[in-house]
Amino acid sequence: MNKVVVIDYGMGNTDSVLRALEECGGKPILSNSKSDFETASHLILPGVGSFQVGMKNFNNLGIKPILEEQVFKHRIPFLGICVGMQILADKGFENGEYSGLGWIEGKVEKFEKKNNDQRIPHIGWNEVNFEKETSIFAGVESGKDFYFVHSYHFVCKNSTHIIGTTPYCGEFVSAVKKNNIYGVQFHPEKSQEPGFSLLKNFLSIA
Repeated sequence: MNKVVVIDYGMGNTDSVLRALEECGGKPILSNSKSDFETASHLILPGVGSFQVGMKNFNNLGIKPILEEQVFKHRIPFLGICVGMQILADKGFENGEYSGLGWIEGKVEKFEKKNNDQRIPHIGWNEVNFEKETSIFAGVESGKDFYFVHSYHFVCKNSTHIIGTTPYCGEFVSAVKKNNIYGVQFHPEKSQEPGFSLLKNFLSIA
């Protein structure tokens, strides 16, 4: 049985992520324990809040070395959700400039309005257009709507890491992938059928 560990770093929304994973057939646990990370089959980093607070909490727990060992050495599938995707970047510019995990090259910047009809934060349903075929989107149509809540977006340094984009304030990166590391700006746990399909696909990655 897969051991899905949702990383507990004080960034909210974990209950809905755990419930969604259970509905998708997983048996998730919420933990920041080294022993749980060492025996995890899948790792998920959720997040609601700011890049700054997320990284502060993450660093205070001292869990980066063990997670990097699992993700880079043992190739455990990893999924970052919302702020959990953003802190994969090299740096973020929310309330100042802060270093991220640096697992996927890029930076996180605030949206700039392209017209007066656009509101920041970007809240609600919007389409995700697939830029590449990837197993995490198997069985989901490109252009399906997912649920978003955010004011900042990931700017990838390397376009090969972009697997999904969304039209808002021009166009922004809404899904990334680098080897066994995935990130989604939207909330799959709040995105009904397409979101649950994505989570099931993630859990099926060996």
